[in-house]
Amino acid sequence: MGKIPESELILNKDGSVYHLNLKPKHISDTILTVGDPSRVYMISQYFDDVDFEMNRREFITHVGTYKGKKITVISTGMGTDNVEIFMTEIDALANIDLKKREIKQRKKKLKIIRIGTSGALQEDLAIGSHLVSDYAVGLDTLMCYYNLPQDGFETEVGQELKVATELPFTPYVVRGSQTLKDQIGAGMVVGNTVTCPGFYGPQGREIRAELKNKRLFEAINYYHKDDFWLTNFEMETAGYYALGRLLGHEVLSVNAIIANRIKNKFSKNPNKIIDSLIRKVLDSL
Repeated sequence: MGKIPESELILNKDGSVYHLNLKPKHISDTILTVGDPSRVYMISQYFDDVDFEMNRREFITHVGTYKGKKITVISTGMGTDNVEIFMTEIDALANIDLKKREIKQRKKKLKIIRIGTSGALQEDLAIGSHLVSDYAVGLDTLMCYYNLPQDGFETEVGQELKVATELPFTPYVVRGSQTLKDQIGAGMVVGNTVTCPGFYGPQGREIRAELKNKRLFEAINYYHKDDFWLTNFEMETAGYYALGRLLGHEVLSVNAIIANRIKNKFSKNPNKIIDSLIRKVLDSL
C-alpha cells in the first residue's frame, strides 16, 4: 500500500489524528480505556503524576505514570462506532508514519484494556462482581464492513445466535487476549460478553417504544453451547476484540457488574465497584 490519502486518514493542522487530537508521543504501550469521560479522572487520580491532558469531543486523554510505568487513559464514549474511531486512530499513532502517510514496516503491538460497567445476564452473577471477558459477541453490525477472521467455534456460535435471536445478520464472536487475561483477570469471574448497539431496545428494555422482538433478551439469556454461556451485556467489548484482532493488538475487557437484569436489581453504589476494579487493574500492570 502506498501513501494514505488525506481524505482517508485525516490529520489536524498540528499533525495530530483527527478525532483523538493526539500525536504519537502522547501514547504509551499500555492504554486504559473507559466509556464515560468522567472515569478518566477516576483512573488518573491514582497516577504518580499527569504529564499531558487532551479534551476533544468525548475523547478525553490523560497521560501519566503509575508506580513509574507510563500509562495512557482515554475515554471513548459509548458504542462500537466510537470504538472503531478510537482503535483506528490509536493504531495509526503506533503503526503509521504520519508525516510520510505510510504504514511502518515494523508494527507495534499495543496493550489495550477496557475498564467498563455491565449488567449481568445470569441470575447467579452477583452485583459487585468483577468480570473478565473471555469471548465477546457483537449484536451490532460493525463487522459487516470488515473482513474479520474467525475460528470454527466462533463461527458456529455466531450462526447459532443468528437463529436463536432471529436477527437479520450473523453476530460476530471474538476471543480477547489470553495474555492479558492471565495477567489482569486473576481472581475475576470469567464470562462471555454480549455487545449491543444500544442501551434500551437492543438490550431488551421496553420503556415506551415497542420492541420488535420481545424474546431477544430471553434468547440471549438461555443460549449456550455446551458450557459456553453468555454472562453480561454492554456496548463496546466486541468492537474492541474484533478490531484488536484485525490490527494485531492485545485487547482485554474487564467489567464492573453494577446490575442484574434477571433479578431486576441495580447497585446502590456503582462507583465503589468501578473504583475497586480500577485499582485492581492498575496494580496488575
